[in-house]
Amino acid sequence: MIQWFPGHMAKARREVEENLKLVDVVVEIVDARTPTSSQNPMLQKIIKNKAKVIVLMKRDLADEKRTLYWLDQLNDADTKAVAVAANNQSDINKLIQLIQSVGLEAQKKMTDKGVNERPVRAMMIGIPNVGKSTLINRFVNRKIAKIGDRPGITKHQLWIKINKDFELLDTPGILWPKFEDPEDGKRLAIIGTIKDSLIPAEDVTAFLLNYLAEYYPESIKERYGIEEVDDMWEVFVKIGQKRGALESGGHVNFDKVAQIVLRDLRTGKLGKISLE
Repeated sequence: MIQWFPGHMAKARREVEENLKLVDVVVEIVDARTPTSSQNPMLQKIIKNKAKVIVLMKRDLADEKRTLYWLDQLNDADTKAVAVAANNQSDINKLIQLIQSVGLEAQKKMTDKGVNERPVRAMMIGIPNVGKSTLINRFVNRKIAKIGDRPGITKHQLWIKINKDFELLDTPGILWPKFEDPEDGKRLAIIGTIKDSLIPAEDVTAFLLNYLAEYYPESIKERYGIEEVDDMWEVFVKIGQKRGALESGGHVNFDKVAQIVLRDLRTGKLGKISLE
């Protein structure tokens, strides 16, 4: 069982609870490759019946068929789900329209009672490193939110005016206190949501290679010349020799092999892959 709950995340959780009443809609960012593992169950309890839009980020790195499946599963009466590639402006424009539409619908109860209509207010939530900051910067076409390839970049909440009819409250990425299913933790470690230092990279990579051998065998065959993963030690050695992950004396550095495989997955060099 993996446990990780830094103080700033505990504070962020309290702030999400306090500010929920100020917004019309919650926008939850997940990774399209791990759409359920990257949903924070703790945040679901806080949100309750609030109108919600789930954004499957990095759709350009995910298996398109699996993404369509998950969109079908996640869409229901209270939740709208959409897949987005951050560099696709059409995706960004459609998402802004969807959030505004859902927010206006949520406002309707108040405006029907005579309350003046105001800009839609949305709260953006999600776990670390799923693309929240990148998405916000695409919304406004300028650099506002800090962007980094390590989890935990955003440390405080920030109101951002997207346009005259849409205001957004950004929040820090929040992980939940513990992963009951260790495979959830490994999936999140694979995509870089959990700090690489928290789970041994070799264990995470072995999990990934076994998964790829079962569901995407062509990806490792084409990239590394691997056809069988029966002996993980041999697999690491073969990848290390092929990719030059060697130490003095010609020995394979297993940690370097792990980092190479994880980087290949994260950057799309293994193809479009979903981990769920």
